[in-house]
Amino acid sequence: MKIAIDAMGGDKAPQEIVLGAVEAARQRGKSSPELVLVGDQERIEQELSRVDTSDLPLSVHHASQVVDMGDSPVMAVRKKKDSSISVAADLARSGEVDAIVSAGNTGAAVAATTLKWRTLNGVERSSIAIVMPGPNGIFVLLDAGANSDCRPKHLLQFAVMGDVYARTILNIRNPRIGLLGIGEEASKGNELTKESFKLLEKSRLNFFGNIEGKDVFENKVDVIVCDGFVGNIVLKLSEGLGMTLSKTIRKEIKRTIWGSIGGLLVRSSLKRFKKRLNYEQFGGAPLLGVNGRCIIAHGGSSSLAIKNAIHVAEDYVVQKVNERIIEAIEETKGITPIW
Repeated sequence: MKIAIDAMGGDKAPQEIVLGAVEAARQRGKSSPELVLVGDQERIEQELSRVDTSDLPLSVHHASQVVDMGDSPVMAVRKKKDSSISVAADLARSGEVDAIVSAGNTGAAVAATTLKWRTLNGVERSSIAIVMPGPNGIFVLLDAGANSDCRPKHLLQFAVMGDVYARTILNIRNPRIGLLGIGEEASKGNELTKESFKLLEKSRLNFFGNIEGKDVFENKVDVIVCDGFVGNIVLKLSEGLGMTLSKTIRKEIKRTIWGSIGGLLVRSSLKRFKKRLNYEQFGGAPLLGVNGRCIIAHGGSSSLAIKNAIHVAEDYVVQKVNERIIEAIEETKGITPIW
């Protein structure tokens, strides 16, 4: 197995990306897949020279361009044909690698893989599936930002793909599927959610029904489905709230001597709490539905996040997620959407 890593993508590239690849290879040892670092060869080799890479299955594939975070995704793919993300996608399309990992411009990763790979048979739109923590376990949210405008049939496909991912990668036997809306009743919501509800009800999925925003982190369901506009807002709001809570707790603890003493007493609990909410533990989010395997990591990923994202990519290949998605999508062909 070979996995290509976009070494120039992310706020901390290439240093943390290269270090993450090294850590992933070390952790797997002899069973590690070959990792191909794509990007500026000189800069990548400079980072590699700072660590011991003897006997590690690492190689470098040069790419002369970089897609910046502010670049227009589609234009970047068309104009920067030798960018690290485009070259990584090309390597996968030609069969030279089995999967790619990128912490760079998410839109560019979606555009490059969709344009170059197309989608799986029966899938019209790809979807970013984010694994998120709740008080009683983890759950999957999709779409987290690949599609702003969706139709009911797209949300049905997202639900099917989320169900497959939860079963194969997260080992959830019979995932409960929830549709994110503004009320629990089937009659509430906009036309998209109301029509999507009807489709999900007809499917073979374990459909729980609608869930409201206040229920997102209650672990009522294992897979939460929404369009990418709503999903990305939920994701970014959650990140911002987490940072705000962390800053506020630290500030309040330091306000008084008794607060400082109390902070010392609950330090271990706070560390466990922070670890549970740390996105880096989950590595990266798969782009479900494309005819290939792409794991999208957070732009601020450290070496830990990159290491875990590589492991997610490896599991995705081994578990044959795409093949299972095609089979599951085939079962929905008898469900006819209104629009």
